[in-house]
Amino acid sequence: MAAASAAVAGAAALIAGSLYAVHGGQGPQAAKLAGADRPRTGPARAGSGDSAALAARVAGRLGDRTAGGYLDAAGRPVVTVTGAADAAMVRSAGAVPKTMRTSPRTLHRATAALRRTMAGTPGTGWAVDPATSQVVMWTDGSVTGPRMAAARRAAAGLGAAVRMVRVPGRLRTLALGGDAIFGGGARCSLGFNVQRAGRPFFLTAGHCGNIVQDWTADQEGAQALGTTVQSDFPGNDFALVQETAGAQSAVDLHDGTAQPITKAADAVVGQRVARSGSTTGVHTGRVTAVGATVNFPEGTVTGMIQTTVCAEPGDSGGPLFSGSTALGLTSGGSGDCRTGGVTFFQPVTEALQAFGAQLP
Repeated sequence: MAAASAAVAGAAALIAGSLYAVHGGQGPQAAKLAGADRPRTGPARAGSGDSAALAARVAGRLGDRTAGGYLDAAGRPVVTVTGAADAAMVRSAGAVPKTMRTSPRTLHRATAALRRTMAGTPGTGWAVDPATSQVVMWTDGSVTGPRMAAARRAAAGLGAAVRMVRVPGRLRTLALGGDAIFGGGARCSLGFNVQRAGRPFFLTAGHCGNIVQDWTADQEGAQALGTTVQSDFPGNDFALVQETAGAQSAVDLHDGTAQPITKAADAVVGQRVARSGSTTGVHTGRVTAVGATVNFPEGTVTGMIQTTVCAEPGDSGGPLFSGSTALGLTSGGSGDCRTGGVTFFQPVTEALQAFGAQLP
């Protein structure tokens, strides 16, 4: 998820996830591209996503009659249902039906109630867990005293439809002020290279695009990368940057190889995923929720992907992927890559649709 820089015909070329800062006694050094001008491709760090794609496709056919699909511990695509006819359709499509204990309508009412009572309360958030037919509501370490009491009242008022959990640390966006892509004293990461109307752009986080207009590949500002043309945060968390030069559709694996990216898709609960970033390189984990609402101190974002993949400041905007499939852009979370935590991602399909962009 970091920006990548390399001199190509006198211009800076970009590969998702390849710009990084080397931390040592002299502080961050110039960013560089891992590998040669054309990165060698290596094995994918995450699964192919075929089962995840099937679960998402079948759940989409059911619409509001399901709480969604997920991959179980064996990697099978499971889709939640409320009746025998839908269960038969799921089976015929090649997925496993699971009867819900709580109706989709009840879960929708619960999330709507939480939006009314808890929106704008930093350190809180929620998402539907299709595996348990519940809304999971989380609080971080900053939620104490009256705010924790209010969160407990809100959850208790919705009964068994809501389950509360505590997340370690404090939820925060992952841009790092003063510390690359670099710009305006901030450091973030490049997400995915895209095209719009035949011209090269890249995606990054909206909370990065809000504060940086002109991006460079080095802290000194000598290697121009591009200019932010659209940014959306809070609500969503994506930004579109017009590049000074085009680049291939790939993610830097920070080991001298790159993972080609050929398509974009929606994430599915239980899916094995990987994240690349300018601070911490590549880390893997699983999707634990989709459609999540997160109340950051800077504002509320909705429709997010929640995962067990760690991230740290400076990783903001970097790519979440599964094999050759683009899934999301790093937004924020809690914890770090030493102690663990939770991380949230902006779905890349929504960003592509909003900007009218496509993968190269």
